[in-house]
Amino acid sequence: MAISVAIFTTPLDAVDAAVATVPSSLPEVKGLDDDSLLEVQRRIGDARHALDAVASLVAGEVAFRSRPDLGYRGLAQKNGFSSPQKLVQSATGSTGRDASTLVTVGAMVHEARAAELADPETGELPPEYRPAEPWLAAAGAAVASGELSVEAARAIRTGLGEPSVDAAGVGVSADDLTGAVIRLLAEATGVNADRMLTLARRVRDELDAAGIATRERLIYEQRSFRRSMRPNGLPRYTIDPDIETAAYLDDLYDKLTSPRRNGPRFVDPEDQAWAQNVIDDARTNEQYLHDAFAGLIRLGVSVDQGGRQGFPRIVGSRTPAVRVLVTETALSTGAGAGRIEGTGLPVSIDTVNRIVCDAGILPIRFSETDDVVALGREERLFTGRQKIALAARDGGCVWPDCDRPPSWTEAHHINQWGRDRGNTDLCDGVLLCRYHHMLLHNNHWEIERRGSEYWLHPPPDAGVGHVPRRLAFKSAALRDLQRERARKSERPRKSERQLAQA
Repeated sequence: MAISVAIFTTPLDAVDAAVATVPSSLPEVKGLDDDSLLEVQRRIGDARHALDAVASLVAGEVAFRSRPDLGYRGLAQKNGFSSPQKLVQSATGSTGRDASTLVTVGAMVHEARAAELADPETGELPPEYRPAEPWLAAAGAAVASGELSVEAARAIRTGLGEPSVDAAGVGVSADDLTGAVIRLLAEATGVNADRMLTLARRVRDELDAAGIATRERLIYEQRSFRRSMRPNGLPRYTIDPDIETAAYLDDLYDKLTSPRRNGPRFVDPEDQAWAQNVIDDARTNEQYLHDAFAGLIRLGVSVDQGGRQGFPRIVGSRTPAVRVLVTETALSTGAGAGRIEGTGLPVSIDTVNRIVCDAGILPIRFSETDDVVALGREERLFTGRQKIALAARDGGCVWPDCDRPPSWTEAHHINQWGRDRGNTDLCDGVLLCRYHHMLLHNNHWEIERRGSEYWLHPPPDAGVGHVPRRLAFKSAALRDLQRERARKSERPRKSERQLAQA
């Protein structure tokens, strides 16, 4: 059954018009007394919750149409995105976390309203509509009715976790969690999302009191090492350890900082000297711990690379490394900056020289059109040095909105080796992460080179709303080189103007 989009856009147009009439100047806000100011803040929060409820419902449908069993036919995949979260983020301009919250809670809302899709004669639901997390149905219904914010709903889901019942029937069942959700909803009035997360975790701990082994196993299965991005463009690494690893890390943390926390005194002279060095060190505790853990990781990798009798390799043959990119002019003059590959962040020439001293130099020459050395069809695959050059030029996966660094990418022949008899030339290669490389081939996207520009063409069946998009290189080092060229070309023009004026 086709539904007109107007049933959504017409009331949303009215919302836009109403929002446009809400005062938004500083004098009007400052003119409110304290009670009125807080009342306005509460009303804005209520309005946002109501819109978020609808947004989660829509995001849930985006996720449904992008579900894994559809493969590359899914809605997100057809639009060139690796996940429904990425598609929702692009459509809303929100953060990754906000988009993830909408999608996650949207699934809860869908499951709560799934009965509306049941067969009117049999009451059966199609398999794809059957709830995956039925214990969260009450929370989804509360979001749909506006009684619970999407953030609080996600907090309940995160805090309670999933059922965990062992073969003996010991643990937390889906029915237990259903009751826990109802209990938390009864306490939800006036409770913010952070507080709701604390309450949900407390309830889960109470439910797990009789299943210590089950809880330990669940914590072990949830161990993780995650990478996210900080506002300054650098990554943040978050460790969620299992119980035993947490105890080991705690003991290591305590031993590293013991001299600064009036820990036990040492008898051994070497330990006494070490402790005094730690106390006298000018670094803050956080800086000292950062450098200590980084040093231990580097030492561990070096031991792994050397091989250990009877132990399997952890890292493999590709040694982790830091690669810095710098223009020849900046390196020779000492003016300007270099770039750490994978981050694009600038570093001083002093840092560049230190890294160069340790690792040496591999020159990469760019033409005026940003092309580099070509190999023709003598090689089927891009060589290691070619991939280094592509990394310097592309800065990572060139697919729009993809943030995968060069180390996560594969070299793609835009003129395919077999089909198009394409050359293994750097000008005809681009870097794509594995997901987007497979998406391009499986969904029949194409990349076209027009001189020094690269264009992404959607599949033939993508529809009229999809148009070619120009791909942008993400390498900050290449932008540095282009700015140098611009400055050099500007200087002769200035000289010519000065001569003409003379």
